[in-house]
Amino acid sequence: MSATDLVFASALTQAQLIRQGQVSPLALTELYLRRIERLDPQLGSFFTVAAEQAIADARTKTEQLAGCAPDELPPFFGVPTAIKDLNAVAGWPQSYGVAALKENLAQHDDGVVARMRAAGFVLLGKTATPELGLTPYTEPLGWPPTRNPWNLAHTSGGSSGGAAAAVAAGLLPIAQGSDGGGSIRTPAACCGLVGLKPSRGRVSHAPVGDVLGGIATDGPLGRTVADVAALLDVLSGYVTGDPYWLEPPEVPFLAALQPPPGPLRIAVSTELPPLGAAAEPQAAAVRAIAQRLEKLGHILEPATPNCTGLTAPFTRIWQASAQGTGLPPAALSPLARWLGEQAGSVGDYLRALAQMQIVARQIVGFFDTYDLLLWPSLLHAPPLIGAWAELAPTATLAQIIGWIAPGPPANASGLPAIALPAGFDAAGLPLSVQLVGKPAAEATLLAIAAQLEAEQPWHSKHPPF
Repeated sequence: MSATDLVFASALTQAQLIRQGQVSPLALTELYLRRIERLDPQLGSFFTVAAEQAIADARTKTEQLAGCAPDELPPFFGVPTAIKDLNAVAGWPQSYGVAALKENLAQHDDGVVARMRAAGFVLLGKTATPELGLTPYTEPLGWPPTRNPWNLAHTSGGSSGGAAAAVAAGLLPIAQGSDGGGSIRTPAACCGLVGLKPSRGRVSHAPVGDVLGGIATDGPLGRTVADVAALLDVLSGYVTGDPYWLEPPEVPFLAALQPPPGPLRIAVSTELPPLGAAAEPQAAAVRAIAQRLEKLGHILEPATPNCTGLTAPFTRIWQASAQGTGLPPAALSPLARWLGEQAGSVGDYLRALAQMQIVARQIVGFFDTYDLLLWPSLLHAPPLIGAWAELAPTATLAQIIGWIAPGPPANASGLPAIALPAGFDAAGLPLSVQLVGKPAAEATLLAIAAQLEAEQPWHSKHPPF
């Protein structure tokens, strides 16, 4: 296997190669670190590369292999990955995409980081994120912008933009991200990846609390459905004191990929009233996937959930996340300052939360009739780097809403949703569709995603970068 084939192999394949002794954790880690050193200056996908710590960990794991039976090893033993810079890794920089916090060091591991360590991953560093995770493009002040590996002039998305760009470019085999309004699905769509936002309560926020009314969660980004399912198995689980939780799945998510699901009733839509409809390339991708699903025996019907009234309260809660950091306004960009200034009072936040929950009931009720919803991940192609940098904040907000509108309904409702590759547009940028499922139905989403992947694999295509 060539070095290029190895870095683009799935994380599960790499774990198997390590178990079989065909590659060592140290050799694999060094291969990725060399690739990051060579390519990331053009891409901007990392804030921090912890090379010394990664090599030390990989060397220890390589030595441990000699004394372990393969079935005793955790699922991703020796496989490299990285952590989004909105999540804490003890002793590592924790900036949240704020330039003034570049020297801030985290004092603890977030719960998802602890779970990934226990799964055997080697952590290479921290991936880039926009300031406070606020925008769906990753261009924080004080760092280079994170670029799309398929076309460096365009954004990789956000807020998990660094994670998605790194996986798509072969700088990581798999990554963790977080999604509070499409922040896993948007970069997955931009970069041609599989990105899953789990159901509310599937992945713990431990040891910190939740201040956004349950709209945000951690989740996996990968090139294959199996990798995403396996990482969801790692990330999932209740931690004492969690404000939301779900029962564990009946079988692991990886095991639930087979057999293919029986005929499902699937709603299909290319619009999101009253915010508009998808551009033709994105709409055509939805129609093409709908045809494939029909050929696979599923029942497709045109229908759109009623999301009327969601934008205003969701925006208010999003603005409150900028205000609630406690950072001095001088430490923030003009856009982040403006967003915080618009958040209003605590009473405004609580009223917005209540209104969002009312709309969320309508959205969840839609799935009393349908097993799944198929619609666009995004309403148009990824914008150019810096395309909105000179706009007034109100205009920037309008552009954001008009691009990522299909993302927030799953966050507001707590429903699981997955972004899947769906070809390329005329400019060579990835197209993507989104599947939204019933409450706690990640297994169904993953099974039908695996069915689509098997019928027309997408992970063999790599960016020209």
